[in-house]
Amino acid sequence: MNSVVLQIEGLTGGYGGGQVLNGVTLQLHAAEVLGLIGRNGVGKTTLMRTLIGAVPSKHGSILLGEIDITQASPQRRARLGIGYVPQGREVFAGLTVAENLQVGMQFVREHREFAQDLLERVLDYFPILRQRLKQKAGTMSGGEQQQLAIARALVGSPKVLLLDEPSEGVQPSIVNIIADTLVRIARELHVAVILVEQDIAMIQRAAQRCAVMDKGQVVETLTQQQLSDDLLMRRHLAL
Repeated sequence: MNSVVLQIEGLTGGYGGGQVLNGVTLQLHAAEVLGLIGRNGVGKTTLMRTLIGAVPSKHGSILLGEIDITQASPQRRARLGIGYVPQGREVFAGLTVAENLQVGMQFVREHREFAQDLLERVLDYFPILRQRLKQKAGTMSGGEQQQLAIARALVGSPKVLLLDEPSEGVQPSIVNIIADTLVRIARELHVAVILVEQDIAMIQRAAQRCAVMDKGQVVETLTQQQLSDDLLMRRHLAL
C-alpha cells in the first residue's frame, strides 16, 4: 500500500452547537480512490466540509502528509493540497470553461510553466472541456459541468481530492466515464481521492476500498473484493 497522505484521527464536529461527527478515524493513501458510503444524514458531507475547513472541528486531528491542518484556514488547506468538488458542482455559470479553470489555478499561477503543463494534462482527461473552452459553464449539461468542476479542482494541483456525490444529475454513461477517469487521475497524477457516493455502481467501478459511515463515525472499511457484493453494499447504504 502507498504512503498515507491523509490521516484523520478521532475527529468530532458539526454545525453551531450540534455535533454530527463523533470520532471519525480514517486513513487515505496516495494514488488511492476511497469510497465513502452510508445512508443520508450520517455525516458524509459534514466530514468533507470539515476537511476543507468550512465546518470547525471540536476534537481530533487532521494530518495532510506530516502537516497538521486541524486548525488551518480553508485557504491554507487548499494551498497545501486539499481539493474539493461539492455536491451540486457549483461551477461559475456566468464564466466560460477557461475562466472557471483559471479560478482553480489561483494557487499555482505563479509557477507559470508548471501550471500550464498541468492544465494541458487535465484537459487531456476531459477532452470535452478542451472543445468548450469559450462556452459559458451555465449552458453546459450536468455531466459536462461535473467534469468541469473536477477539472477546476485538479488544476490547483491537489494531493487529496474530495468529491461529494459527483453522479448526482449525471446520465449513467457519463458517470462511468467519470469513474474511469478518476481511477486514471489517482494513478497517473498520484492524487488520493475520497469519493462520497450513493451510486453503488460508481463506487464499485472506481474505488479500491470503501469506508462505511453511521452515526458520525466510520464503522467499517470494505475491501475491493467486498465491494463487488451488491447485497452487502445495499445493506450498508440502509444502515
